[in-house]
Amino acid sequence: MSSSIPVAGASSSAPPRVQNNSRNDIGWKHGVSVDGGSRKIKCNYCGKIVIGGVYRLKHHLACTQLNVEGCKSVPDEIKVQMWEIVKTLQANLLKKIEADDTDGENVRGKRPVEDDGNATTANIFKKRGFSSQATINSIFKKNLREDACLEIASFFYNNAIAFNVAKSEEFCRMLEKVARHGLGFKPPSYHEIRTKYLKQKMEETTNAMEEHKIMWKKTGCTIMSDGWTDKRRRTILNFLVNSPKGTVFLKSIDASHITKTADKIFSMLDQIVEEVGEESVVQVVTDNAANYKAAGAMLMEKRKKLYWTPCAAHCIDLMLEDFEKKTTIHRETISKGKKLTQYIYSKASLISLLQHFTKGKDLVRPAVTRFATSYLTLGCLNENKGALVRMFTSNEWICSKFAKTEDGKKFEEVVMDKDFWKDVVTCCKGAFPLIKVLRLVDSDEQPAMGLIYEAMDQAKEKIQSNFNGVQRR
Repeated sequence: MSSSIPVAGASSSAPPRVQNNSRNDIGWKHGVSVDGGSRKIKCNYCGKIVIGGVYRLKHHLACTQLNVEGCKSVPDEIKVQMWEIVKTLQANLLKKIEADDTDGENVRGKRPVEDDGNATTANIFKKRGFSSQATINSIFKKNLREDACLEIASFFYNNAIAFNVAKSEEFCRMLEKVARHGLGFKPPSYHEIRTKYLKQKMEETTNAMEEHKIMWKKTGCTIMSDGWTDKRRRTILNFLVNSPKGTVFLKSIDASHITKTADKIFSMLDQIVEEVGEESVVQVVTDNAANYKAAGAMLMEKRKKLYWTPCAAHCIDLMLEDFEKKTTIHRETISKGKKLTQYIYSKASLISLLQHFTKGKDLVRPAVTRFATSYLTLGCLNENKGALVRMFTSNEWICSKFAKTEDGKKFEEVVMDKDFWKDVVTCCKGAFPLIKVLRLVDSDEQPAMGLIYEAMDQAKEKIQSNFNGVQRR
């Protein structure tokens, strides 16, 4: 039976001639005739009526999007099978066209184009006289990728996994290994994850630690202490060791009964140094609190070859704390700003009203430390000054029940007070240069030791410039 097959990218209102409309064609296993003929066929999987015969039905099942919508319910094995069939048909057509062209060129005395064995697959849907079109293989894989990505995204959403996990190297390596396995991959079971593979990763971690310990002895290392408070109000200290090979986690200690006195802190740090190896430790980095400072001096007195160094991020945070607690204008302005944001965010209707005037922007921006957060909140207030003024002068606010309350009137006065906004700008001018340095030293992107001194000098110069060199200001 003679036939013609359309190439990808071609469009025609008239359906193509059918490649093979014999009821013995494999395509008829996946569809039934609608009108008793061979032109209209109903798909067994999605129920769509395909006009154009069994050839068009096979493109529908292969999801090539070639003059027909792809089937959304076809099983993967059927999709692959149909894809192979239409690919072969199109490849045969391409060979025939190339043979005709070669004959014509030979008649005109031109040298025929040599086939390297890969051209047929690479150009299977290349339209004559036009740029290369997508192959069935690429279209099929694109559909598979969309389905896979949707499942991965659902896994993130339904299990409350942070989106930045997708940036991790382990995530990419995991998917690459699954792709290499191919069809039929069986994921690890709950029992395998908690026993078999956990033991394997522990062995890998132990071996990696041994490599780090070799580097510690060779180049020296730094012990770093990072304290935080958990939900049960316990003080937890994480100890990490840094060397040219990288930073590794050493251990965590419940220090609720330790951090109050310098003697106990000294004893704890001394044990950590002993565990790592005194000959390998160059410095110990901790907070700059008075008890840690005293413990650091005691440690250097006993261990003559190491140095105690205060944490740069904690030092800058203490500067911001001094700004807030010891400077009247900072203390009063931050207090007003906090109370204003707390008042707005405590009422659902006020949050909705705020979002309307700020175009979805928030008044609170979390930072790496509590005191930096206070100043970033003032920065957000200053950025949304116009929106807040419009909000507290709008008809929605005036007609609301909040405008008639004592708190509502008080915070309306704060927003409409020009001196308050001047004080906000003054606080930001003094604190933001230091927050910039805080971001630098608290970042994991690059070591900050070689940059901290210049950054602090630049921050001092910026603060001085912000106040026009007037020391009183």
